[in-house]
Amino acid sequence: MKAKTLGLAIAALLIVSEAANAQISDDAVKIGVLTDHSGGFAYLVGKHSVEAAQMAVDDFGGKVLGKPITIVTADHQNKADIAATLSRKWFDTEGVDAVTDVAGSAVALATQEIARSRNKILLISGAATTELTGKACSGTTSQWSYDTYAFAKGTASQVTKQGGNSWFFLTSDYAFGHSLLADASRFVEENGGKVVGSVRFPFGSPDFSSFLLQAQASKAKVIGLAMSGADLLNAIKQAREFGIVQSGQNLASLVIYINDIEGVGLDIAQGLTLTTSFYWDTNDETRAWSKRFMERSGGFIPNLITAGTYASVLHYLKAVQAAGTDDGKVVAAKMREMPVNDFYNKNVEIRADGRVMHKTYLMKVKSPSESQYRGDYYRVVAEMSGEQSFKPLADSQCPLIATK
Repeated sequence: MKAKTLGLAIAALLIVSEAANAQISDDAVKIGVLTDHSGGFAYLVGKHSVEAAQMAVDDFGGKVLGKPITIVTADHQNKADIAATLSRKWFDTEGVDAVTDVAGSAVALATQEIARSRNKILLISGAATTELTGKACSGTTSQWSYDTYAFAKGTASQVTKQGGNSWFFLTSDYAFGHSLLADASRFVEENGGKVVGSVRFPFGSPDFSSFLLQAQASKAKVIGLAMSGADLLNAIKQAREFGIVQSGQNLASLVIYINDIEGVGLDIAQGLTLTTSFYWDTNDETRAWSKRFMERSGGFIPNLITAGTYASVLHYLKAVQAAGTDDGKVVAAKMREMPVNDFYNKNVEIRADGRVMHKTYLMKVKSPSESQYRGDYYRVVAEMSGEQSFKPLADSQCPLIATK
């Protein structure tokens, strides 16, 4: 009788164990880093995003609910159709449970549609369009790191409040630049400033001299740079050559990364104002994490996308653990229920629209004489809460938000 009872108990334990294990599909959790490995964003993301995701997995312990966690990656080549094909293959035939990074707005929007149709998790750290949490929002997507609204608002509002009340904009002539211009102009005017002029230039312009001369002639206190990438770096370099900052006008970038600052050098970038959601040298925790990352990555200074990729993967794994499953809908709900806590986020909310409510910071780039060591590039001018930074839900076009 005792043997029979023991046998029944063991059988019951095996059934319970098998039921628990069945909650993880394919007996593994697989995370795909869909990123730019070969194009214009590769220096910011690429292998560095892969390292950030792997670091989060390692810090979590390498397993979740007793099952191994693996990282795979692919190059979307900054093409939406390639991103859609890769993500479809990952989800349908290769057992990928979640995708992260997805640098580039068109790429992210295409991937979001694939993830939505399959109830898969999308952790966006490398795309800035507000459509991802606006009219295209998804219940299984969360947007980390930044968006165009927050950075345009942070820079335009804070600089205007601090006396930069007249602006001239240099704007890249495509949807990204137009969106930045529209948002930043609104925030300048809402804070008592005035936009005295603007000029659009074609994407990929090698020569900004005529545009900078117009900005200089406007006598605006602030020249707003509604652009990114190589255009932005060229504009900053040529503005220094024209003596624009030296003569009293200020440059304000709406989207720039710390690696760009290092690339052009403090002698050229000094005085530039910008907004960011992460600076490696903020406090002891960010410095400790960044030191570990730099040791793993060959000295690369982590940017806001690097930090966002790590944070998104870590929070996802915590949610899988808490939910007891890797089912996309269940995990997404748990991610929104749980506050985000890591080395730089403290009790941060993920809203119903998927927006992660990071703090943001207005920074001014230091001069070479102010900088004491590599990476000592920023001085904090203002700190803004997530509520102060991101578009209010009352203004959201996200269909997941209940409207009265």
